This record gives sequence, structure tokens and C-alpha cells, in this order.
Amino acid sequence: MRFCMTDSLTLRRPDDWHLHLRDGDMLRAVLPETARHFARAIIMPNLVPPVVTGADALAYQARIIEALPEGMTFEPLMTLYLTEDTNPADVRAAHASGLIKAVKLYPAGATTNSASGVRDFARVQPVLDVMAEIGLPLCLHGEVTDSEVDIFDREAVFIDKILDPIRRATPGLKVTMEHITTKDAVDYARAQDDSLGATITTHHLVINRNHILVGGIKPHYYCLPVAKRELHREALVDAATSGEARFFLGTDSAPHTDVLKENACGCAGCFTATNTMSILAEVFDKQSALDKLESFASLNGPKHYGLAPNDETITLSKTPPTYPEKIITGVGEVTLFDPGFDLHWSVTS
Repeated sequence: MRFCMTDSLTLRRPDDWHLHLRDGDMLRAVLPETARHFARAIIMPNLVPPVVTGADALAYQARIIEALPEGMTFEPLMTLYLTEDTNPADVRAAHASGLIKAVKLYPAGATTNSASGVRDFARVQPVLDVMAEIGLPLCLHGEVTDSEVDIFDREAVFIDKILDPIRRATPGLKVTMEHITTKDAVDYARAQDDSLGATITTHHLVINRNHILVGGIKPHYYCLPVAKRELHREALVDAATSGEARFFLGTDSAPHTDVLKENACGCAGCFTATNTMSILAEVFDKQSALDKLESFASLNGPKHYGLAPNDETITLSKTPPTYPEKIITGVGEVTLFDPGFDLHWSVTS
């Protein structure tokens, strides 16, 4: 962090290491909300159909770049969706070309558009072996999908039954535990070497499961992995504000139209792209850890992915921001995540 005083904070321009942009009209509407503050983002591949091959990723990258408004700078960091039929040679070629920065593993049925994900983890071992060889990170949605496992326990069970065995079977594989939500995940990450990193979302730093359920169901707080008990939220805040290099920002900002969120079977996801930096400044300020915000948002992620931090900077000032309640898209309105408290920090330059 280059300049810090009570009412102003200048840091290297941040990156988002877990972002959903969707496609078509939704992509065109939400991309500016990220590009306004973030220089780069790891782009999730769970479209319909998913981004499975290098050719798919190249085409999606072109659509993102075409949708970027004139005058904005933003680099989409592309990923491939891992399936049991993924060709290791295609992964190798896509990485060698510089196109992809990671491969995403979804356990089948774990979250939105994950039906094509992995059921038999032995079938993807050849791809994981190639990834370890070439230094390509694996991004993990860390939840089991067994019906007998309680939804609040699925992350902890995933660590024991899937993540740890994968890492033991694939020495040298770089892994990103995405959107961790539990003290179990924080403790596991802290016990590993620097080949493992963990992203933390904006919303999981702010909400626990009471926010979703107390006083009526709040569909715009529903996400997967679902928010957990308060003790887990506190562990995430401690990790994010610690300055430890293994923890960094991945918003998992996930736009869904209100029609799809506010119904009898609402979609999972919180849309935080617009106001993330204001919320983070509030969280870090409350912990007297503003001096750690640059590490979390701007430095630790690039280090994990083997990239240089951004040269550009942004400045946050202690001025109450004004954000829209909804983003208007060509397919419907998207409600912006409401942290439930007043915000006092704005990105001013």
C-alpha cells in the first residue's frame, strides 16, 4: 500500500480471482461493474454449454473483449471447465498458448450449471497430472454433493474426502480453494505449503446463515457454498485481514435476474461486483487492518497465479458512496448485494 491515512487509501489496482460474467445481454450489462475497479479476473467457465475446450475459451474471451465498453481496460483470465472427458493434450495446448490461467473443477451438481462436472475423480487424474507438470492451477468448488451430507458440512467433508487425496495423489499441483466458508478451510489452508491458496468472497465476510433465514428467507443472500455460522464468518475475516499470502479476494460475484432469485427455487449467487471495494474497506477498517487490504485485494492473488501485480492504482476515500439498488440488463433486473450496514468508503480515482 502506497499511501494511507485516516480518510484516504491508495493501493494497486485490485484483481478478482473468481468472477461470473455469464454471456450475451447479461455479460454486456455486468462487465462494466467489474472493469470499473478491477484490472483482471479469473472468469468462471460454467456457461450453458460450459467452456470445456481451448476453442471454447478463445471464443468466450473474444465475446468478453467485444463487450468491454470503450475507454475501459480489463483482462479476462480464462479457465476451462473440467469434465471426465477433458483431453489433457487440449489443456496443455491452451496453457502453452497463454490462453488459460486455470482449470475449474466442479463436483457434479454442486452449484449453478455444474451438471457437467466431475463424479468419478479418478477419471480426471490424467488431466491433473499434466496440470502439475506444466504448473497450471486447479480451481476447486469445494463441496461434496452426497445427499446424506448436511449442506453446512459439505465443505469440511470435501477437504477430507476429495481435496486432500487429490493433493496427495498429484504432487506439485497448484490448487486454489475457492470461496472458502468455514474455519475448517481456513485451518487447512494455513497448514499447507504455498502451492495452495484460498479465495474469500466479499459476501462471506459479511453474512452468516442467520442473515439468510432470520425474519424470512432472503434470496439475495442465498449462495453456494451457503453462508455458515458466525464463528466461521469470524474465521474468514481473520484470514482475509491477516495479510497472509495464501488468502486473497475472489468475489464469486454471480448475477441472476430477480425473477430467477425470487421464486420457489431461487438461484444461488450474490452480485457484488459493483460495491465490493467499498464493502471490503469497511470490513478491514473495522478490524483496524486497512494496511492489509492491498495484500488481500491486489498482491496475494497475482503471486499465487505467478503474475505481476498491477502498476495502476485506485484510491478509496472516506466518502459515503452511492450505488444503484439494481443493475438493468437486457434479460431483467439484477439486485446488488446489500451488506446490511452503511458504507463509508468510495473509490474516488
